[in-house]
Amino acid sequence: DGKQALDKLLLDLKSVNVETIQVTGHTDRLGSKAYNDKLSLRRAEAVRNYLVQAGGVSADKITAIGVGSSQPETQFGECKGMAASQALITCLRVDRRVEVEVTGSQQQR
Repeated sequence: DGKQALDKLLLDLKSVNVETIQVTGHTDRLGSKAYNDKLSLRRAEAVRNYLVQAGGVSADKITAIGVGSSQPETQFGECKGMAASQALITCLRVDRRVEVEVTGSQQQR
């Protein structure tokens, strides 16, 4: 699903004069802060690398950052438990994501 979303983004970018792209990696709350910080950065870097290699986007226009589990999509108390049960892992899946923010302008036709 992620690769398809990136391929659609690359198609959409063909009509944009890209100024900057910020790629932000996120994790769920399971795991240590240090592990989640590194994992979120690896996720963001994987997306940055895909945009550069598959889409030909200039690497100097892309910033990749990881924010760990500090910006969850789930609300407090929505996903119960601290042990990594299958139900908890499934509930927290929306927190494991990469967000891509593009700044630019539409190309003139």
